[in-house]
Amino acid sequence: MIEFLYHFSEEADIKQFIPRKSSSFPQLPPKVWAIDKTHAPLYYFPRDCPRIAIWKGKDTTDQDMERFHLNAKMVITIESRWLPKLEETVIFQYTFAEESFQCFDENAGYFTSEKSVKPIEVVKIGHLREHLIDSSVELRWIRSLKNLRDDVLNSSLSYSMIRMRNAYLV
Repeated sequence: MIEFLYHFSEEADIKQFIPRKSSSFPQLPPKVWAIDKTHAPLYYFPRDCPRIAIWKGKDTTDQDMERFHLNAKMVITIESRWLPKLEETVIFQYTFAEESFQCFDENAGYFTSEKSVKPIEVVKIGHLREHLIDSSVELRWIRSLKNLRDDVLNSSLSYSMIRMRNAYLV
């Protein structure tokens, strides 16, 4: 059975994905990056929006579940200043067949390919907050992600921190 992977972009007309260097992993050769279905909600946001996602992992303690009020499949927190941009942004979901990809990080759902990849489908997605709700994701917002970042890093939760270089960390 072929599984599908996704890439999300604010660009509507990408015909082919060419491997590129990653600023997050500069030591790696150029790659095309994709995400699995479970973790796709991590990318239902404007590209540059900093966010912290948490979910229950195999080593997550009941104490941390309670401390972070983790009652949803996944909780994603953004800075409140990004709410207007979230409401107006439209993104495009590019679908790939998994066959040319290898798992890069199972916890985060990342897959990579060192070959160019053509999407097999492109879907326009608006109303991102509704898309998050439909995916059983709880959206939270706060003024700054700084304290949450520090707390999550010192917890037993599974997490993903995306575009933190754009966060208001004071």
